[in-house]
Amino acid sequence: MTPSTSHPSPHQPRLELVGITKRYPSVVANHQVKLRVEPGQAHAVLGENGAGKSTLMKIIYGAVKPDEGRILFNGAPVDIRNPQQARALGISMVFQHFSLFDTLSVAENVWLGLDKSLSLAEVTRRIEAKASEYGLDIAPERPVHTLSVGEMQRVEIIRALLTDPQLLILDEPTSVLTPQAVDKLFVVLHKLVSQGCSLLYISHKLHEIRALCSACTVLRGGEVTGVCDPREESNASLSRLMIGAEPPTLTVSPRTPGPVVLNVQDLSLPSEDPFGMALEHIALQVRSGEVVGIAGVSGNGQRELMQWLSGEDARTPPTGASVQLEGRSLAGLAPDRRRQLGLHFVPEERLGRGAVPSMSLAHNLLLTRRESLGAGGWIRTSALAEQARGLIERFRVKAAGPQAAAQSLSGGNLQKFIVGREIEAKPRLLILSQPTWGVDVGAAAQIHSAIMALRDAGCAVLVVSEELDELFELSDRLHVIAEGRLSPPLARSEATVERIGEWMSGLWPQAASGQEVSHAAS
Repeated sequence: MTPSTSHPSPHQPRLELVGITKRYPSVVANHQVKLRVEPGQAHAVLGENGAGKSTLMKIIYGAVKPDEGRILFNGAPVDIRNPQQARALGISMVFQHFSLFDTLSVAENVWLGLDKSLSLAEVTRRIEAKASEYGLDIAPERPVHTLSVGEMQRVEIIRALLTDPQLLILDEPTSVLTPQAVDKLFVVLHKLVSQGCSLLYISHKLHEIRALCSACTVLRGGEVTGVCDPREESNASLSRLMIGAEPPTLTVSPRTPGPVVLNVQDLSLPSEDPFGMALEHIALQVRSGEVVGIAGVSGNGQRELMQWLSGEDARTPPTGASVQLEGRSLAGLAPDRRRQLGLHFVPEERLGRGAVPSMSLAHNLLLTRRESLGAGGWIRTSALAEQARGLIERFRVKAAGPQAAAQSLSGGNLQKFIVGREIEAKPRLLILSQPTWGVDVGAAAQIHSAIMALRDAGCAVLVVSEELDELFELSDRLHVIAEGRLSPPLARSEATVERIGEWMSGLWPQAASGQEVSHAAS
């Protein structure tokens, strides 16, 4: 079918799925799924990790073929065999992870996905017109590597809008945006809906769904468990539909922190990556029995700071810099030695850094835990399997067992396993980067509870996250990182979304830095 033969009717849904089923060898990802999206409607799809949302979106976009069921677009049955055909029908998708070439300009990146008969000059003109129409400020000639993450997302959205979509799918579109950038994005999305475009919106942020969407389909275990108007629901009722229960309320008890565990003074490092971020005069303290949070938009030095603290970046800091763990310098120490001293780390990338995809959960324990190694380095396989089985049970990880490959788990379940692995090592300092990124409310609640229990047991915890709600919930003190610089610390009681949002642009009071740091450390 071509777009010319697909004419929407006011009495027909824009998209209708009937009995969609997709089976894989070890799991039924979708079972008899029904979904109806009206013209000019923002429709959310909710569900815990592993509920089948991603598979369903790939079916709609033509990246996966269903085993059973029908797809109707503007009332007519369609067989969407690939993304190119989906775009020809009027279906576009903005993925959570961008697919842009750093060394090309904005216009060149957009040009790659459009009709090859268009000239680059014509594409540039269309970008400028679309950006002006929707208030998406972007310069077509800029190289992508010079853009912020928020600007990169504008490129992805403009690329989708230039196909004049009748249905736009957005997968976790706000995970890398400041609060101010989220507000601007929602202005664009509301305008699209008012012009008749339909949205399919995937997010774990329930307040965003209520602010944007007028309909919601909830998946659990690959099946539809409810259809509702999210504006009439509470977080608790939506959670019950998603996970069958309300997530436990996190109890945060005030406590006086103990001695300094991590002490970073005047850490500056040039970036080894031509598109990375240099660190400039980082000063940071984390005490035992406290959680310190670092907020910021992705690409502002978080990755570089985490790589140095974990030991992945083995460079010696310049003269005058000092990084100490309980009074001992970390300079020149390999990751293994840092773990022996009590520094454990949960990286942002689950597969590839946090776990080896093809290895079993049991063997993935050996990446950071060596209790099951016998004399001469022999692996005591029964002890290793029992250790993994205990982790699976304690952290309620949905897995086939200790021998299940890491890549067979959903993102949330693998994250629970990795966090549990590091917590059970009884660290003196635990550093977590994006601990609940893309994780459903149930799994996030479990991870948050485990972090607070560790803090209450006297561990020092450093959390780097782009989820402000998470940082406000967990942190005793907050920093903001912007352009490789770290703000003064801010007590959680003094932190607001507006203030943190301003600081994400590097606009914090420099003159007050010394007073605020000394006050926080006193």
